[in-house]
Amino acid sequence: MNRIDVKRRNVLDHRKKQFADPSYKETQYPHRLNFYSTPPTADITLEQFEQWAIDRLRILAELEACSFRNKTPAETALHMKPLLDKYLPLDASSSGHSQLHAQRQKDHYSHFILRLAFASTEDLRRRFTRVETMLLRLRFQADDSRERAAFVRTLNLDWEPVSEDEKRALSPQLATTIGFGYGKRAQQVLDEDWCKVDWMRVPDLVEGRKVYVKAGKAYVPGREQQSMVLNAYTKRLEQALELTARALPRLDEDDRLTPILDHLSKNFITPDASYTGAGAAIEGAEMTARNMDNLSQHFPMCMTHLHRSLRRDAHLKHFGRLQYTLFLKGIGLNLEECLVFWRSAFNKVTDDTFNKEYRYNVRHVYGDVGGDSNRRGGGYSPYSCQKILTEHAPGPGEAHGCPYRHFSLENLTSLLRASGVTERAVLQGVKEDTDSQKFHMACNRVFEHLHRTEIKRAKDEGVMTAAQLETIVHPNEYFKRSYLLKNTMDNKQKHRGADVKMEG
Repeated sequence: MNRIDVKRRNVLDHRKKQFADPSYKETQYPHRLNFYSTPPTADITLEQFEQWAIDRLRILAELEACSFRNKTPAETALHMKPLLDKYLPLDASSSGHSQLHAQRQKDHYSHFILRLAFASTEDLRRRFTRVETMLLRLRFQADDSRERAAFVRTLNLDWEPVSEDEKRALSPQLATTIGFGYGKRAQQVLDEDWCKVDWMRVPDLVEGRKVYVKAGKAYVPGREQQSMVLNAYTKRLEQALELTARALPRLDEDDRLTPILDHLSKNFITPDASYTGAGAAIEGAEMTARNMDNLSQHFPMCMTHLHRSLRRDAHLKHFGRLQYTLFLKGIGLNLEECLVFWRSAFNKVTDDTFNKEYRYNVRHVYGDVGGDSNRRGGGYSPYSCQKILTEHAPGPGEAHGCPYRHFSLENLTSLLRASGVTERAVLQGVKEDTDSQKFHMACNRVFEHLHRTEIKRAKDEGVMTAAQLETIVHPNEYFKRSYLLKNTMDNKQKHRGADVKMEG
């Protein structure tokens, strides 16, 4: 009887092993690259937990955007470098950087936090695996060759090294297959770090004729081993996410983490972005009620629709007024001018009705009235794309929301055509984006089409960097970027014309 009880306890302990409480262990990071095989166990603050995850999410979202835009690997690397340096820096060991441990700790923890956030559904797991593999590829290609080789040796990937004797014997075939130069090919073959694996493990390399195949084995040079590393990483991450999904119900016990993880998973629809009125002011812009019609040429489609609906009906329902007022506040319209704007727009109501039913709400949004915390905080922040997409879907007679998500294709096409988007290829691209629920990419596609001339000139002349032209995830950022692009390039053109005239 005692033996049976012992056996039963052993079985139960084995089943619960994956859910055992971790013991604290300070993780060491000897390599820049990481397969994230060991979960972190040290303590971090809730603020670090959320901020590190948000920073990594920005990187993953931008990588996904590069893929949607069909950027080449070189273009992606160039575009991502300033963003990685800003949000998720990861220096090589040889750099001697004083923050190496902190950088690698943030990278390690942020991966596992997002793994928790995106393990709940198959779609999120698939997308997370895809963009994390893209991130590893980007880092693998940029890593120091010696540090990269040292990291690969720690992975135990079951590769069979090719001996020096075998390399000499197969030197002509190896050199010819992978295209080494004819003159020094023998020495180049010997200098290369070769391994051999079953050819079915590297079908992409076989298809591209980048390996030599003999007796069912593919001979892979060191410079092509990236493919096998990434395949191994993808497979391991998929398996790890499956295990994470099974463990997720235990997180419901922690009411601190669940809301954060839920927020992060929603942000994978489109990344969130904080935006404050203080950062929105544009020097030299006339932010007045009477200039709103002129400034509306720089609005994203969500705000364009609200503006046109307001001008047509002289009214907007509650959530439309709230979304639009916050946007106007965000572009730098002050409270007095905002009240003037709404009073003139609601021209079918009396002053008494406006003051009783609408004036207080505008003042409340700006923090002029309301609770102490609201006044101290300067009111509410403008809605991000993520908030517009996921909260308060519009009903009949309402004009708020995101046209790319909430409009029918016919109504969306009509709005786009009225705003100057008439090219069939762009309209088809928008349709494909919305069909696959990449709503922020549809918006960026329209932005890049409407500003294609200015963007080209800005890049050519170095007025805006790739980082400044990253994916837009906030209506106020759309406005600011549009205004600056149009006016900066127009001003440069005027100055150039004046210089030519003076020389003449």
